[in-house]
Amino acid sequence: MVVGVAAHVDAGKTTFCEQLLLQTHTIRSAGRVDNGNSFMDVHPLERRRGITIFSGQAKISWLGREHWLLDTPGHVDFSAEMERALQVIDCAVIIISCAEGVQGHTETLFRLLEKYQIPAFLFLNKTDRIGADSEKVLAEINGLLGRESTAVDFSGCGGAQSENTFWDSLSSDLKEEIAPLSERLFEAYLDQRDTTDLWRTEAQSLFRQRKLFPVFRGAALLGQGIEEFLTGLTAFCWEEPSNLKELPFMGKVYQVRRDSAGNRIVSVKVQQGTLQPKSRIACVEQNGEIVEEKAAELRFYQGEKFSPAQSAGPGELCAVCGLASPMPGDRIGENPQKGSFQMVPTLVSRVTAKEPQKLPIHELLSILRTLEEEDPTLQVQASNVSGGQEIHVKIMGQIQLEILTDCVRQRFGADIVFGPCRVLYRETLSAPVIGMGHFEPLRHYAEVHFLLLPGEPGSGIRFSSRVHTDNLSLNWQHLVETHVMEKSHLGTMTGSEITDIQIILIAARAHEKHTEGGDFRQSVYRAIRQGFASALQDGKVQLLEPVYRVSIQVPQDLAGRVLSDIQQRKGAFQPPELENGRAKIIAKVPAASFLDYPLEFAGFSRGKGSLSMDFDGYTPCHNPDEVTAEIGYDFDRDVENTADSVFCAKGAGFPVKWFDVPSYAHLSPDTPKELL
Repeated sequence: MVVGVAAHVDAGKTTFCEQLLLQTHTIRSAGRVDNGNSFMDVHPLERRRGITIFSGQAKISWLGREHWLLDTPGHVDFSAEMERALQVIDCAVIIISCAEGVQGHTETLFRLLEKYQIPAFLFLNKTDRIGADSEKVLAEINGLLGRESTAVDFSGCGGAQSENTFWDSLSSDLKEEIAPLSERLFEAYLDQRDTTDLWRTEAQSLFRQRKLFPVFRGAALLGQGIEEFLTGLTAFCWEEPSNLKELPFMGKVYQVRRDSAGNRIVSVKVQQGTLQPKSRIACVEQNGEIVEEKAAELRFYQGEKFSPAQSAGPGELCAVCGLASPMPGDRIGENPQKGSFQMVPTLVSRVTAKEPQKLPIHELLSILRTLEEEDPTLQVQASNVSGGQEIHVKIMGQIQLEILTDCVRQRFGADIVFGPCRVLYRETLSAPVIGMGHFEPLRHYAEVHFLLLPGEPGSGIRFSSRVHTDNLSLNWQHLVETHVMEKSHLGTMTGSEITDIQIILIAARAHEKHTEGGDFRQSVYRAIRQGFASALQDGKVQLLEPVYRVSIQVPQDLAGRVLSDIQQRKGAFQPPELENGRAKIIAKVPAASFLDYPLEFAGFSRGKGSLSMDFDGYTPCHNPDEVTAEIGYDFDRDVENTADSVFCAKGAGFPVKWFDVPSYAHLSPDTPKELL
């Protein structure tokens, strides 16, 4: 079973992992983040900076059960790496400091666990600290979970040294708290027919259904509560179904790195089947095409060390050498698919070489493409601007830029410079619109018509088809979907990526002899773009901006200043919580107006306050006219993302402006009224 450990930064996550490794005799002595010698933080940058940047793994054993441990980053700037790890874990352990309580990033973790339906343990850490209040933290957690789920303290049971004695040691108060979560358990408890086997099976079921969140308490730095947690972990864990080994291989990629020799290392969780060296594996390339690649070598990693592996079965984590296509988040093997994520970058920055004469732009681009393999959210973009080339990367925050700068210097011996960060806006629709794309230079042909509808916030791009296979074969329709989903399409208001759109294919045509796959790519791109051009003309394009959920704790005498700042920066806040002379303020603020606030906050709070910010989705922009004017984007001059189409007459293709495409189109679909 794969166990992922996650937390808000400085909650004690890496220290907790070190104690798990120590008390399971995986290591002889526990390392310290402060000392730069923790077992799981293997990258030199992690050890020098004292933070977890990349997910580290190790195998541990307790009471005869083996578990794979994944230590994930806690800093919000590396939350994309954390989310990739969450996609392969069977259960999570959320570390919460009893001194600081539930913080902003902790709530983000709970939302991600809900999205991926991951059961979780909770370890309330730092109970030895002055002011620690584990009961208050437990109440905060139950407030987050809602009515359908309950966090229950199992600390008193963890001293048992076997699974059976763990379940035998449940107190009557604990049983009374758990029983209402299960109808079967509740009836047996009232009738006094409950047995150890019943408590085990029902509690494990409730845990997997995310109705029961087992809680343990302790002080990881002192090794307190670790053995109790390990016993509880073993008591709640489950075995992988034996029939999974007989199925064709399928795995999930959660990390891509390069070793000291430059070999591309693809870290995979085996979901079913068995993976062996020299196996042929189906993978998906960036363009959506499926290719078959060979696994040259398998490795099992323990921290920075590894051993060759002859096979890897269901539930195991292994590293594969020799695969060129897979990216983090991809599914490989049976039914391969590209990955998708909820955590997205909210900022973009221009990258230049500190000494361009020593690092030509094409070499800089090659370096950044290598880093993009490891972190796809960078989304490296090279574009021609006024005759020259510029490179931009997308990021989660300022700390990530510092890490990238250090990484390039250390790995590639080059110095790079980042320009000021700019907020990444998005565009969507406020009303339905039809988009048409036609591509017909000589001996080529494809035409598509889309109905573009506003989608639910956070839904991204969704595709469906209303075209009968008599009019367009299923193979062509699948290709249309591939081209819709294979790239980030740009809007027409600011040139920002579009999102939260339903794209419905309502008409399409191919030619028996002259249509090729690339023809539909051209017509699809142009149709989406033409739809947004028409929408902009009709005032149906809406600009979206990223917002942060901000959690601030300050002395009460500073609360008024903070609330005033939030209002001035166009944010909205909840009523402050006041306790023991301190105020806790929760707010939602536009990213653009809050980027510089942490520095200002540090200045006037003088170390007496704390502030955390987490990405909280996209909402309608509070100042769209100002942003649009500042960006000054003219979609009609963006020839790389044209909204125009190409038609053919007298043996030659000719361009048609986007606003004239409807009068030239070969198809005239009737759009059902219920879709409009």
